[in-house]
Amino acid sequence: MASIPERQTSRAAGWSRRIGAFSLVLLLTVVAGYRLGFVETPPFLWVLAVVALLAALALFLAGLGLSRVWSFGDRGGRDLSVGALLALLVLAPYGVVVYWATIYPPLRDISTDLDDPPVLDTSDRTSDMNELSPPTPGEQSLQADAYPLVSGHSYNLPFETVVDAVETVLDRRDWQLTAPYPDINGQSEATINALAKGFVLGLPADVAIRVTDDGEQVIVDMRSASRYGRYDLGDNAARITDFLSELDQEVAGQVGAAPAE
Repeated sequence: MASIPERQTSRAAGWSRRIGAFSLVLLLTVVAGYRLGFVETPPFLWVLAVVALLAALALFLAGLGLSRVWSFGDRGGRDLSVGALLALLVLAPYGVVVYWATIYPPLRDISTDLDDPPVLDTSDRTSDMNELSPPTPGEQSLQADAYPLVSGHSYNLPFETVVDAVETVLDRRDWQLTAPYPDINGQSEATINALAKGFVLGLPADVAIRVTDDGEQVIVDMRSASRYGRYDLGDNAARITDFLSELDQEVAGQVGAAPAE
C-alpha cells in the first residue's frame, strides 16, 4: 500500500507573516517616535527606507509561499495571506507618495518672489540638508505653471498693522520662530523666520515672511523650503497659500479691508 506523503509547511509563508508584522510595527514606532521628537530626521528617513524593503521582502515571500501551496500543496495559506496583507498595508503610503511625485513638480523651494526671494535663516542648517540656491529659469517656469496662486499679497494699510497681522497668524500656528520678532520702529521692511513641519510626516521646512512698505502699498512675500527630500510634493506651496489666505482674513477682521489686487 502506497504511503501518502505528509504535507509540508511553507517556510516562506511563515517568514512573510513575521516580516510583514515586523515592518508594520517598525513603521508605526518610528513615525510615532519622530512625531514626538525622539528621532532625528536623517535616521527617520533611513528607517522608512528599511521598512519599505522589509515590506517588499514580505510580499515576495508571500508570492513564493503561494507558489509552493499551489504547486505542492504545502501548508501556510493563512500565513502568506496575513503576510501579503500586512505588506500591502505598509506599502500603501509609499504608493501614495510615488503617485504624488508624478503629479507634483520636482520642487522643494517655493517663493512668492522668484526674482528676489525672502532670505531664510540658515543658522541651524547642516550639510546633510538640501542646499539653498536661487531658482533656475526652469524651476521658475515649473512653479509658475504648477502654483499660479503662489504670489505676494499687497495691502493699502499701515506697515505696522500688516506686521501685527502677520505675527497674529504666526502665533496661531505650531511653527517655531528661529529668532524673536524684529523691531519695526522706523523700519520699512521686516523679515520673520520660522521652522514649520509638514502635515503628514512632520518633515521640517524653513519659512521666511517678508513685509515691505514700498511707499504706496505694503507687500507680504513668503518663502518655504524643505530641509530634506528631493521633492516637497506640494507641501511648500500649500503652506504659503494657506498662510496668506489666513492673513487676508486676519487683516479684513481687524480693519475691514481686503487685500489690494
